[in-house]
Amino acid sequence: MNIKRRAGVAMIAIAVGFTGVVVAPPPVQAQGLLEALFKGPAQRQREKMARQQARQEAVPAAQPPKPVAKISGPTYRTYKPDALVNVDFSKLSDPITTGAIDDMGLAPLGIDPFTEGRAVLADLSLRALPEAAEAVIEHYSARPEYLWVAGTSVTERTLAVVAVLDDADAVGLSAADYKVDVPDDGFDITQGTERQKQLMAFEMKLSVAVANYILDATRGRIDPNRISGYHDFKRKSPDLADRLEALSKAADPAEALLAQNPQGAHFEALKAELVRLQQLDEGERIEIAENVLIKPGQSNPELSNVMAAIALKGSDALKVDNALVLASYAGKPEYDAEIVTLVKGFQKEAGLKPDGVIGPATRRALVGITNADKIEKVRLSMERARWLPGVLASRRVFINQPAYTATYFEGGRQELSMRVVVGTKSNQTYFFDDRIELVEFNPYWGVPQSIIINEMLPKLRADPSYLDRLGYEVTANGRAVSSSAVNWNAVGRGSGIGVRQPPSDGNALGELKILFPNSHAIYMHDTPSKSLFERDTRAYSHGCIRLEDPRAMAAKVLGTTVADIGGYIAGGRNQQVNLSSEIPVHVAYFTAWPNEAGKVEYFADIYGRDDYLRRAIDATEKARTS
Repeated sequence: MNIKRRAGVAMIAIAVGFTGVVVAPPPVQAQGLLEALFKGPAQRQREKMARQQARQEAVPAAQPPKPVAKISGPTYRTYKPDALVNVDFSKLSDPITTGAIDDMGLAPLGIDPFTEGRAVLADLSLRALPEAAEAVIEHYSARPEYLWVAGTSVTERTLAVVAVLDDADAVGLSAADYKVDVPDDGFDITQGTERQKQLMAFEMKLSVAVANYILDATRGRIDPNRISGYHDFKRKSPDLADRLEALSKAADPAEALLAQNPQGAHFEALKAELVRLQQLDEGERIEIAENVLIKPGQSNPELSNVMAAIALKGSDALKVDNALVLASYAGKPEYDAEIVTLVKGFQKEAGLKPDGVIGPATRRALVGITNADKIEKVRLSMERARWLPGVLASRRVFINQPAYTATYFEGGRQELSMRVVVGTKSNQTYFFDDRIELVEFNPYWGVPQSIIINEMLPKLRADPSYLDRLGYEVTANGRAVSSSAVNWNAVGRGSGIGVRQPPSDGNALGELKILFPNSHAIYMHDTPSKSLFERDTRAYSHGCIRLEDPRAMAAKVLGTTVADIGGYIAGGRNQQVNLSSEIPVHVAYFTAWPNEAGKVEYFADIYGRDDYLRRAIDATEKARTS
């Protein structure tokens, strides 16, 4: 007789992250024939109860699903502007000199004009940005002499500097922030001390204004990181004392001051566009309902406004080719084939997908925006330009989210530009600078925690083997596990669960990704969803930048050919190739920006960031004038 003895295999839950995330199967038990025949009823009952208790300990009791705390993106904040501070002139004022002035208001021989005016500083009250206030005191403590005054008058060089401040609006700043009144020219010996007071007060007011201007021109009036976490910039900290000294020695201090603003064709184009717009009348404009959506074959009363707008904005060539349709249109609401052809022609001219569907993008092209709106967009773009490097690198990649484009520059000239897909409004692409370091071919897609928790988890709780069937790899605290082995009801933020998709034809990142490692996990990559590039509005990703022609961009940044890129991909092996030298990349957000020809183009504010920046500027101007 084959007698088996009962073997109890005690197994417990495997703790991964925390107890109960990955669960082992229940213990296997067996009972021999002899034990069943010769044990008494009481003993068998005791052992039965023990087995039941062991099973209860080995298999965790069913627990309700752990509540899912969604992972959300950054929020927009009420902007807190920089606070102005009082300039502390106590380190510069010298009350001893007060007694040295005679009844005629004249100082003894040997006392220089700056020392003569020091006593005025004890009663001088000025406010400045904290860095500007500190820099002015630092400069004059080291070099106690006039920058802007010669003898008893203001120099021509100084007047040119004042003119730059007065024209601050032309570079997107506010002249009111730097307003300094110039003392009347001429000197009356009977004025004595009063004249010295005027000159010293003017000297300090102008130096404070210049220091404030340098700060604003260099880094912008707004700290973008205070607007929202979608902005990620290290705020610039120019050495103001050093720059004041450089201005005093410059052959043309006015030109040197103006050069504190961003340099390059992009900023010059914005300046020229601002001048052009300010000289224009608003002109005629046809209004079309904002929520308009007219498809071929439908009927809509807004069609009459569409036709009027095409007659106003369409090119002469378009109107000649469709003269009969335009002339015979009598206000009917039916969107028939002839009008569809006309609309498609207009869409093609406007750089839109010529599908004949009259939606938001076509409406914007037909209605346009007012000059006032364009002026505001240009000024906001000039502010944003100050967050970028003052001089853009000649070799760079520039991504403009509202334009849905990625552009490669070599030698300062555009060599490649393509359509991109950016983040949705709920998964916005960040605005930041970085450096491209490498290209990964046949990449793995490490699924972000936000997608695991927000999107995958509900499916996995209903179907734990969901990821196994799709071929995804699952890890728990770095240990490979099966998707079906995970107790997804216990998974939440911080549970140590990782998910990645191996290289494949269906991989979300496609053939390659171009990496500039950052805390936002944003990069450029290929995509199997090619049809999205045909759409006018292309905000569909989870935040990364999908490239229309990833092989071409990879070839440019690696300094090789598209054929070589194809060779890397054809191998099918996951591999990384480092760039010979890193390339600056600007993941930017501009609703007004010049094209290759230098003409400023305007784009829809896809994330509503213009409004937040406008509020920040308003709050800043209010704080500076209060």
